[in-house]
Amino acid sequence: MNMRILLIEDNENNRYLLSFLLENRGWEVIHAADGAAGLTMAIDCDPALILLDIQLPVMDGHEVARRIKNNPALASIPIMAVTSYAMQGDRDAALAAGCQGYMEKPIDPDTFVDEVESLLPPERRTTASL
Repeated sequence: MNMRILLIEDNENNRYLLSFLLENRGWEVIHAADGAAGLTMAIDCDPALILLDIQLPVMDGHEVARRIKNNPALASIPIMAVTSYAMQGDRDAALAAGCQGYMEKPIDPDTFVDEVESLLPPERRTTASL
């Protein structure tokens, strides 16, 4: 079973925390630090799921999500926006761009992995607890 998550996040501290939480539950985490690199990596690494910041250098997360969903080879990969954009309308904008989930930063470390995995079918979720 594919246990790979692509994390497209430009902040090194956020990458560290999210990776730590996911890896402790058995996920392999692949990183991209900007939107364009993340789009390329989505094609190359065959992730089970994509975690996507919205405010990214080179190409913003909305554009990354749109391009992923417009690519037939990638369109079925679930995308969770993990962003500090928390104003009215930000959630709707992320969902309209193609994200299936939306999570505001700062994340809750106790529920983060379960929220991420909620985008996957039950048989794809980990059962270990932190």
